[in-house]
Amino acid sequence: MLTLHHLNDSRSQRILWLLEELSAPYELVRYQRNPETRLAPPELAKIHPLGKSPVIVDGDIRIAESAAIVDYLIRHYGKGAMMPSPDSVDYEAYNEWLHYSEGSAMLPLMLNLYVSRLKDAGAPLHPRIDSEIKNHLGYVDGALQGRAFFVGPSLTGADIQMSFVAEMAKVFGKLGPYPDLAAWLSRMHARPAFLRSVEKGGAYRFAT
Repeated sequence: MLTLHHLNDSRSQRILWLLEELSAPYELVRYQRNPETRLAPPELAKIHPLGKSPVIVDGDIRIAESAAIVDYLIRHYGKGAMMPSPDSVDYEAYNEWLHYSEGSAMLPLMLNLYVSRLKDAGAPLHPRIDSEIKNHLGYVDGALQGRAFFVGPSLTGADIQMSFVAEMAKVFGKLGPYPDLAAWLSRMHARPAFLRSVEKGGAYRFAT
C-alpha cells in the first residue's frame, strides 16, 4: 500500500492534493508540528533521516523530495494523465516548473520567513529579499497570463508543485500585485480534490 507521511502546514499538503486528484489508493499517516517551535516531531526521523515531510513509501521505494514524489506518483498512478508526453515541447516546460518551484522560487520566500524572525537585526536584508520575491512572482504571474494552468489545457504536476510558492506568497501578503497568480490559486483551492485533501489532512492554514 502506498503511504504518505503527512505533516500539518507543510509541503506535504500538495502531495495529499495530488493523491486525491489521481484517485490513487493510499494510507495517510499524520504528524503534528510542535505548537511552540513549529518543528516536525522526532517520529518523522524514523521514516526518513532528514525528519521532514512529505515522505512517501511504496513497497521498497521511499522518496522525500516533493518534485521527485510528484514525478513518481504521476508516472506510476496517473494512467497517462497530469503530465505532457515526454517527447513533446510541453514536457520540457513541465519539467522546468517541477524543479523551478523549490530550486529557485522558494528561496527568497524562505529567506523572508527566517529573516523576519530576526526582527530589527534582519532589516538590512529585506530590500534584497523583497527584490528577489518581486522578480520571481512577476515571472510566475506573467507565465500564467491568459492561461488556466502552468502547462497545457489541464491540471498537471507543474500546478501541484508550484502551489506551495503561491501559498507562501499569500501568507506573506505578496499576491496583491500579481492578479493572474492570485486567480490561479483561487481556482486551485476550489477544486474538489483540493478540498478533500484539506478535509483529510487537517486544517491547513495556508488555504485560509
